[in-house]
Order: sequence, then structure tokens, then C-alpha cells
Amino acid sequence: MDRLRKRRDFLAAARARKRAEQGLVLQARERGDDAPPRIGFTVTRKVGCAVERNRAKRRLRAAAAEVLSLAAKDGYDYVLIGRQATLTRSWPDLLTDLSRALAAVHGKGERTGHPSRPKRSDSGKDRPHG
Repeated sequence: MDRLRKRRDFLAAARARKRAEQGLVLQARERGDDAPPRIGFTVTRKVGCAVERNRAKRRLRAAAAEVLSLAAKDGYDYVLIGRQATLTRSWPDLLTDLSRALAAVHGKGERTGHPSRPKRSDSGKDRPHG
């Protein structure tokens, strides 16, 4: 699987579908071509020092090799974002998180927001002032 390396590709994926699980966040963008899937990894400083961030990235790369190598769709860009739980989550749970996130971004609903929060259609005009 090819890697995402350009900032614009990461930003495009951030504007597309996403699914947060306890151990990771998955962003997926359909490119509109039939090229093989590409994948990128990112872990912010919020997760920990450089050693911990690198460990989180290694775990994400290994999980992607197991799960995405079988289930990724052609024509998609995927970005895996590490969380603090990426470091402590058990290996089977991390693989389950990635599988669930992948199923959600490719699901029929296509809606990626929180299910209990309906999208606002107005600009808050009917909200009481006070």
C-alpha cells in the first residue's frame, strides 16, 4: 500500500469521512479513481513524547498491515490518527477498533457525525436570547 506524504492529501482526508474509536481515529477519502489505496499516519504531541508517538505509529502501521491490507478499497486515501489509548489498548482491541472504523466509513449511512447530535439546519434563530 502506498503512503500519503503530502500535506494537501492529509487535509483532504480530514475533510472527508471519519470515525473515532477508543484506540484510533480513521479518516477516509474517496479519490475518484481506481488506483490502489494509500495510507497515512499521524500522532500529535498530545499523545506523549517522541518515543511514545513513535511507538503509537508503529502499532498503527502494524494494525493497518493486518486489517487494511485485506479490507481497504481501491481509490481511497486513509489516515490513521493515534490517540493516547493507542499505546495502552490491547492488540486484539486495537484491531477491532480499526475494523469497526473501516466498516463505519464504508457503511451505507455515510453519516459520520455523532448519532445523538442532529445536524443544525438553521443558524440558531429560534434559540432564546438571554
